[in-house]
Amino acid sequence: MTSRAFVSLIGAGPGDPGLLTLRGKAALEAADVVLFDYLANPELLKYAPQARTIYVGKKGFSEYISQEQINALIVQQAQLSGGQRVARLKGGDVFVFGRGSEEAQACVEAGIAYEIVPGISSAIAAPAYAGIPVTHRGDARSFAVLTGNTQEGDAHYERLSGVDTLVLLMGVRNLGTIAAELITAGRSPDTPAATIQWGTTPQQRVAVGTLRTIAAEVEKAGLEAPAVTVVGEVARLRDSLKWFSSPAELGHPLLGKQVAVTRTRDGSSALSDLLRSRGANVLEVPLIRFEDTQQPEILHARLRDLSNVDWLALSSNQAVSALFIHLDQLGLDARALSGVRLAAVGPSTARSLQEHGLKADFVPQTPGARHLGAELPANAGQTVLHLTSQVAEAELQEALEARRLHYERAELYRTVPAVPTENELERLKAADVVTLASGSAARHLAELAGTGFKVAAMGPQTAEAAREVGFTRIWLAETASLEALAEAAGQAVSETRSYKDSD
Repeated sequence: MTSRAFVSLIGAGPGDPGLLTLRGKAALEAADVVLFDYLANPELLKYAPQARTIYVGKKGFSEYISQEQINALIVQQAQLSGGQRVARLKGGDVFVFGRGSEEAQACVEAGIAYEIVPGISSAIAAPAYAGIPVTHRGDARSFAVLTGNTQEGDAHYERLSGVDTLVLLMGVRNLGTIAAELITAGRSPDTPAATIQWGTTPQQRVAVGTLRTIAAEVEKAGLEAPAVTVVGEVARLRDSLKWFSSPAELGHPLLGKQVAVTRTRDGSSALSDLLRSRGANVLEVPLIRFEDTQQPEILHARLRDLSNVDWLALSSNQAVSALFIHLDQLGLDARALSGVRLAAVGPSTARSLQEHGLKADFVPQTPGARHLGAELPANAGQTVLHLTSQVAEAELQEALEARRLHYERAELYRTVPAVPTENELERLKAADVVTLASGSAARHLAELAGTGFKVAAMGPQTAEAAREVGFTRIWLAETASLEALAEAAGQAVSETRSYKDSD
């Protein structure tokens, strides 16, 4: 075994992937193999695309794998191939009823170097997302975190008579017994209590009551593990401090639905985060990727001399990004465009220009190349230079030439297919809805997996391209924004409005 063998015991936090620590993210990025459990959000595995993943889930009293087997597996994986970096991803915090100390002891006994990466404990985070502080001046100066697992032995609740707030982990199955024992130990039956299931996640649900009634309220609400129960006066504060309304509580149509996002790797994050905030299970499967133009000399020559160009037409966010990359390569900046007017295909592209300090001179009322070509305030004989990819649709050219405008095209970048893995493709086929942000993505999806999907399309041009290749269940985002695209995905899964038919 070499000194490379190393184990990171990482607290994954309570469920919201945004609560992973920066140190935990770095450890995942360095891992050769990741062992993750039932309470660790699988979305965190995106930080370890290079690693093998092993599920070691344990749920309640029905264990998939024993703790002793997990300990042995950690050691075995660390010692493979002359030494590997192992990331053990655990829900909550490593040392708060996580049995992380036992895993650390296994490393010590095997002579393997290790580190502890603390995580945010559900004991604090779940109540916080439910609007319940575990301490509050005048109500609670102390709190205790207890296991509700009766297999751990007598809890000795009478010893906790001076503790203001009790936080019970893993106790939903025994909540009636625990409440009765707390009352017997001296707690008032009227003490406020709350139980939070899947705290900090879109699935979060909360039941409130008193120590006398909380078990019945939990059963009535159908709450199950994983859940955290708070007992104490602080539970009253939920009414005034509730700030997080989960999709489960709001009944959002995307809750629990599988949504496939087909944007490029760089462009998928914001949309994915928005969909997850609405309760969706997001699968990122980019179907296109961007490459450099194969005609850089021709492009650069055109960009150096725009003296005979009246309008510069940009039909995507990628076009804006690529334009400024090439200007920089030429030692130029936005001042090189001062002699031409700028036309954007829609508000999203216009916003991309604005991020670079430029305001579009024209944006059509309805986004799309056809509308841009028909509405552009240009006169016959003027020159429009379209900076785009090698697969740009002919709609803009046809519309402009029909108005006797001079159309030129320069290849600014290339759009090529991105081939998903076999696993990604199988998961894609099971999606409840697929989001499409370009005609290229629509065409590639049809080639890869057919046209039987419900699709949410960003803009009429994308919707038309999807229709042309055979998609019939198409929901169009009402505006060119990620929020509207997420809304269209929600309408697709709930079929709250008619889809656009192929006729």
